[in-house]
Amino acid sequence: MEAARQAHDLGLQVNAGHGLNYRNLPLLHLVPHLVELNIGHSIVSRSITVGMAAAVKEMLELMKDYPG
Repeated sequence: MEAARQAHDLGLQVNAGHGLNYRNLPLLHLVPHLVELNIGHSIVSRSITVGMAAAVKEMLELMKDYPG
């Protein structure tokens, strides 16, 4: 969390990804200043069982309360 704050203060863009999934994504609500999430693999993998529309909807639901 502190690294994200420092990066933002230095004018850097803060991104997260590669290993994010439906279970650990809510932990990112603790990390400030995230600009981009690389979550495509999780969504595509999930879509195999629930369909793409449902997979995207589920992920958006997990992301909706992110404070930024």
